[in-house]
Amino acid sequence: MAHPASPGKGFLGDFKDAVTPRAFFLVVGVLLLQLGFITSYVGALHHPKPHELSIAVVAPPEVAPKLVGALEAVPDSAVRASTAPDAATARDRIKDQQIYAAWVFDPAGTEDALLVADARGPAAATAAEGIVTKLAAAQQRTVAVDDTIPLARGDAEGLSAFYLVIGWCVGGYLVASILGISAGSRPANTARAVLRLGTLALYSVAAGLLGAVITGPVLDALPGSIAALTGLGTMVVFSVGAFTMALECLFDVIGIGLAVLVFVVLGNPSAGGVFPPPLLPAFWRAIGEWIPNGAGTSAARSIAYLDSTHLTVPFLVLAVWAVIGVGVTFLAVTRPPLFRRPAPAPAPAGA
Repeated sequence: MAHPASPGKGFLGDFKDAVTPRAFFLVVGVLLLQLGFITSYVGALHHPKPHELSIAVVAPPEVAPKLVGALEAVPDSAVRASTAPDAATARDRIKDQQIYAAWVFDPAGTEDALLVADARGPAAATAAEGIVTKLAAAQQRTVAVDDTIPLARGDAEGLSAFYLVIGWCVGGYLVASILGISAGSRPANTARAVLRLGTLALYSVAAGLLGAVITGPVLDALPGSIAALTGLGTMVVFSVGAFTMALECLFDVIGIGLAVLVFVVLGNPSAGGVFPPPLLPAFWRAIGEWIPNGAGTSAARSIAYLDSTHLTVPFLVLAVWAVIGVGVTFLAVTRPPLFRRPAPAPAPAGA
């Protein structure tokens, strides 16, 4: 049975009581966040095109300039071409993350080799294959693809590292949000801030270890050192959680929405999981490696497949986010919040 409107107020009055201006603007914020989610994911992933995909040429001196020129002539700056003295050096450069592929010209025949690494992203290997195969065909040549760093059997699409890191990120901002909702967005004092960050740190270690064990020994989805992946997971969870905590301290419940904006709306599609950076549009390509999602994905792939090369920058990125989160949290404890949740109205006398 429908409930009648409150006496003397009518529907409009009841609506104003039920949907306060604060609630209205929060709903509008959620709508904008939802539209941002759609725009960011579809914008980043709907039409991948290579941009400065690094491909080296291994060929005799009289042939190499012609092949390099052909690669550089691919429209829209799709390729960044270079040369390598031999196939062994090209393989090393692929593993060292200096190039994505290498076109090895065979002067004694008409079938060349294309060295790729699915472990750096199958989409990049496919893009390089499409470009080089087309150019070789124009010269009446064929190309045989050689996957120099294949994916693990349980990592068929090369997405295990990405989903592992996304899981760590989700845990980081969720646990920070839960702590804020259950105990107040801002710790009451410095001691409480230490306890809250300490709880986050313990959670981060547990989440890092269990995530590494699940994707490694349990599911056999990702190779690599359990200890190294645990350390990475701890850093990812703590950096995301500490930064979310800082946003809550500054903006109260709105900070949770801002964390979703940073780590879900912007961080996930730019992380290089589905498509590596050279296949992303400019905006997402520019921000990806500087957000924990992208830094973590790059580091996880390196630990699993690339002999832990080039880990300095990803770990520095994670450390900076963590330091900012911790610093802002402690600073916010000593200052009034930028946004304060309105106190509930007192109950009428005799209620």
